[in-house]
Amino acid sequence: MVAIIGTGIIPFGRHLERSIVAMSMDATIAALEDAQIPKETIGACYFANALGDMLFGDSAIGQNLTAAMGMKKIPVVNVENACTSGSTAYYLARNAILAGECEVALVVGSEKMCVPDFGLINSGATELDTLLGMVTPAGFALRAQRHMHDYGTTPEQMAMVAAKSRAHASLNPIAQFRDKETIEQILEGPMIADPFTRSQCCPIADGAAALILASDEFAAKYDRAISIKTAVLTSGFYENPTDLVHWETDYYAANLAYEKAGIGADEIDLVECHDAFTLSEILHYEALGLCEEGQGGQFVAAGHASLGGATPVNVSGGLLSRGHPIAATGVAQIVELVTQLRHEAGDRQVEGCQTALAHCMGGDKMGDTKSCTITVLLK
Repeated sequence: MVAIIGTGIIPFGRHLERSIVAMSMDATIAALEDAQIPKETIGACYFANALGDMLFGDSAIGQNLTAAMGMKKIPVVNVENACTSGSTAYYLARNAILAGECEVALVVGSEKMCVPDFGLINSGATELDTLLGMVTPAGFALRAQRHMHDYGTTPEQMAMVAAKSRAHASLNPIAQFRDKETIEQILEGPMIADPFTRSQCCPIADGAAALILASDEFAAKYDRAISIKTAVLTSGFYENPTDLVHWETDYYAANLAYEKAGIGADEIDLVECHDAFTLSEILHYEALGLCEEGQGGQFVAAGHASLGGATPVNVSGGLLSRGHPIAATGVAQIVELVTQLRHEAGDRQVEGCQTALAHCMGGDKMGDTKSCTITVLLK
């Protein structure tokens, strides 16, 4: 197996004066310090960024980072895979170590989104559904309406996801939104796309996160190393494009991850999932097997996804409250899980956490997602 021996992250939010590389350097330095290794130990760098080329005309940003860090003559892979950019970079780094290409690899996800005239992110801006107005919030809202129709899920239950997220984020010093909100406040907020009010949609953010992965042999001397039980990456398919309440890629990736890890959903102590909208988290409960299909609303209403519940979900605050700097998100999820598995999460610590799962998806389309990653970590 492969292990994680170092993590680094900066607070997500508005970093107007800082570049993608500057944020990446801070996260990288923190990860090196956490792993207690010199930069010369790094054998490869996998760098994730989704928007730098589009917004700033920056390409090969990973090489800019390694040059600034003085990391010389190592392979650098730049990764763009929508919201799964960071988790895809992590997946590739793990595979490189398993293949014997290097002993230690650096994974960095960094994004700068708080820029003037940023506009609305559209999944497939030239595709017919987007041109007809099916922009991202509207697409997710359609899914929410269908879930409400099919299963009786209520606006209050979806608002509970956001309220839980804010409550968890209040315990996370690096989260973007740390003020608690009541269900009533969330439902009374500005409407974005019915039934989603503003607090039910993830915010843009600037941010960076980093991981240092190592072979088991290298990591053996680290008491705080966390083992990677499995990591999977799947791409979307459209067996039933009219089914708005099942992301086939989610179900397939979850089943594959459980099979490879040799465990079931009931053995997971903690989940970080891609809660781009409140309904997203509810759909992920179901796909990950935390509850039966159609029962996601009841799952959150019963408190099962809250800190202290049956399977806490997004105790970091998730995308909804920690923030969603696209390429940094998948890496940040794993940083949170490592912190929890080390039992270093302070007030938001999940008691007895031994096995944790990170889920990320990217490029939602009407019909399915374009990519999905899942990793299972063990203490």
